[in-house]
Amino acid sequence: MTEKVLNKKPNGMAALIGFSLLYIAAIAVTILCALPLDSESGNAGFLAGIVIGIIWLCIGWLPFMGLKIIKPQEALVLTLFGRYYGTLKGEGFYWVNPFCQSFNPAAKTKLGQSSDVTTEKPASTASSVFGASSSSMGISLKVMTLSNAKQKINDCLGNPVEIGIAVTWKVVDTAKAVFNVDNYKEFLSLQCDTALRDIVRIYPYDVAPNVDTTGDGMADDGSLRGSSEVVARRIRDKIQENVAVAGLEILEARITYLAYAPEIAAAMLQRQQASAIIDARKMIVDGAVGMVEMALERLSENHTVELDEERKAAMVSNLLVVLCGNKDAQPVVNSGSLY
Repeated sequence: MTEKVLNKKPNGMAALIGFSLLYIAAIAVTILCALPLDSESGNAGFLAGIVIGIIWLCIGWLPFMGLKIIKPQEALVLTLFGRYYGTLKGEGFYWVNPFCQSFNPAAKTKLGQSSDVTTEKPASTASSVFGASSSSMGISLKVMTLSNAKQKINDCLGNPVEIGIAVTWKVVDTAKAVFNVDNYKEFLSLQCDTALRDIVRIYPYDVAPNVDTTGDGMADDGSLRGSSEVVARRIRDKIQENVAVAGLEILEARITYLAYAPEIAAAMLQRQQASAIIDARKMIVDGAVGMVEMALERLSENHTVELDEERKAAMVSNLLVVLCGNKDAQPVVNSGSLY
C-alpha cells in the first residue's frame, strides 16, 4: 500500500465557527418558532421550523467530529468505512469528513524508546471534543531512538557475549507502517533483535585466526571489539532490509554494550591477561637477545677481550638473566681469575 497525502489547508477554525453558528441558529429558530404556536395562523410553517431546528440539534454535533488537531512532525492516517482514505500531514487545525476515523495500531505500544516517554496529563475538554483521537492516534514523524534490552548471543567461536544496541529510526511511509504490519513498533523491536543475532554470530569477540567475517573465503581480523563500526553498519543494513516493508527508515545503529557473559568473563579475563603477559615477555626477550648480540659484536670488533665459546655462553646467560628478570640483579664481584 502506498501513502496518499491529503493536501488540505488548515480549515478547522473556519469550519468550527460555521458549524457553531449553524447550531446557534438552530436553537434560535426552534425557540422563535415555538413561541407563536398558540396563534391560529401559520402553525404549519412554525411547526416545520421547529422540526428542522430539532433535527439539526440532534445531528448538528456530527460535523464537529471531523475537526482534527495535528501537532508538528505528526501525521494522521484516516480510514473511511474501513478503507484507506489518506494521510493528513502538517501542523494545524483541520476539518475532514466526520465519518473518517484515525487509525494507529501502535498508539498504545510502549517500548524502550524516545517516542514513548510520556507524562500522564488529563485530557482537556477541547481536545476531547475536537479531534481528540488526532493526539492519541497520531503517528510521530520525528527521529526516534530504540534501545532494546541486552542480549546474550554466542559469537562465531561459541563464546557467549552480551551485547546491546541503540537504533535511530523514523517513519517515512505511514500507510505501510499502519497497514502492512500489525504493529510497526513491535515489528521494529523484533527485527532489531533478529538482525543483531544474525550479525553477531558471524564475528568473534576478539581477533581469532582462520575466521572469515566478510564471506569472501579469506581469513581476516574482524571482531566485535575491534571492528565495532563495521559491525554496527552491517546491523543497520540488515535491520533496514527487514523493516522496509513497514515504511521505516533506519538512520543509525550503535553498539552500546559489549562484554563476555558473566559465566565466562573471569576465564576470558585470565586468558587476555595471559596473552598480554606472553606478548610482553616476547618483546623483552627479543630486546634482550638484540642487546646481547650487540655486546658480543662490540667486544669482538674492538678486541677488548678475547672470549672462548664457553665464556661467551656464560656471558650470554648472565646478560639474559639480568635483562629478562623481574627483579633487579644483585652484582657479584669476582676477585679471582676469570679462568
